[in-house]
Amino acid sequence: MTRIPKAYTVTAITRRIKETLESQLRGVWIEGEVSNYIHHSSGHRYLNLKDENATIRLTIWRSLGSYLKFEPENGQKVLAYGDITVYEKGGSYQLNCRKLVPVGVGELELAFRQLYDKLQAEGLFAEDRKKELPAFPQKIGIVTSPTGAAIRDIIQISRRRNNTVELIIYPAQVQGDGAERTIAAGIEYFNSRDDIDIIITGRGGGSLEDLWPFNTETTVRAIAASRIPVISAVGHEVDTTLSDLTADLRAPTPSAAAELAVWPRQEVIDRVDGIVRRQAALLDRMVGTARTALNSLLSRPVFSRPLDHIMQRQQYLDQLTKALSTAGKSSFEKRRNRLSLALTRLETLSPLKILARGYSVSRCLPGGELVRSVKEINPGERMETVLADGLVTSLVEEAKPKNKK
Repeated sequence: MTRIPKAYTVTAITRRIKETLESQLRGVWIEGEVSNYIHHSSGHRYLNLKDENATIRLTIWRSLGSYLKFEPENGQKVLAYGDITVYEKGGSYQLNCRKLVPVGVGELELAFRQLYDKLQAEGLFAEDRKKELPAFPQKIGIVTSPTGAAIRDIIQISRRRNNTVELIIYPAQVQGDGAERTIAAGIEYFNSRDDIDIIITGRGGGSLEDLWPFNTETTVRAIAASRIPVISAVGHEVDTTLSDLTADLRAPTPSAAAELAVWPRQEVIDRVDGIVRRQAALLDRMVGTARTALNSLLSRPVFSRPLDHIMQRQQYLDQLTKALSTAGKSSFEKRRNRLSLALTRLETLSPLKILARGYSVSRCLPGGELVRSVKEINPGERMETVLADGLVTSLVEEAKPKNKK
């Protein structure tokens, strides 16, 4: 009788494989090329790692994916760290990834490049969106660690330049996980107030990891959304963060930020005093010039003996009045003589004068046409004769033309 060998069920062998693999392959690093990368709407990330001969699936759960400093891209060389797990129903294995770093370039450097490209495409670094700082701010909001060297430098410089400017500190975490959220919260807090003129955010120098909160999208977008001008003062002069590029003004150090934001009170006082002195000197010269001109005018005879000038003018006016009166009378007499002569001539030529000398004028009736010739009147027609002292109406009996010799 043939013995039937002991066999595993599919479930049993799969479970055995799962136990073996998961117990032996925990905390392993795998290097490969990213392919079939998917960032699911659920927040989970799925991808394959491959080399020339094999492929393995990777899963990055949403809770761990939020800690990624960069976004994987197909074709990118990466190192993945995690645990091998077996999916029993599919009979497949995968790596539950807990850490992902790029190969050949630092994780933070790659994340910096990716976020830089994204934000630059949105125009967040454009110069035309940057706001000007007010010339004489009275209240400055500072978002930084309350115990760091940065705030001590800012306070020292501010007090030296102008102790009338009020500094308001929002205590923020500037290093480590979650620091970017406290920085953004500080910027939003100052924007909720109406009495803040400038916001300074920053910290002292450090490594790229130390400065990373100022390279996060959370911090950058909070700066970009601020209605109040923001000065970014992160690290030393050689350090440049995305916050520096987004802010309205970048200061190489926190001390430099204080120099830029706090106006120099004594310097302004000295400048105003200098302007006042120059204006006073100019006004004094103008008064002196005016006084000299006035004295020159007052020394003239018209001001030293004003009645003489008035009497001379009055005498001149009398002469003009007399001349005008004489000229008016002469002109009137000439015109009266001309008018009298014209009237005499007109009277001489008047028809009434001619009639008075025995002449008469005859007119045909009833039309009243002048009779200038015997040919214009016929016997039997009525005629009116105008004499110097009246009218005579007559009936023509005969009209004889004058005999010609």
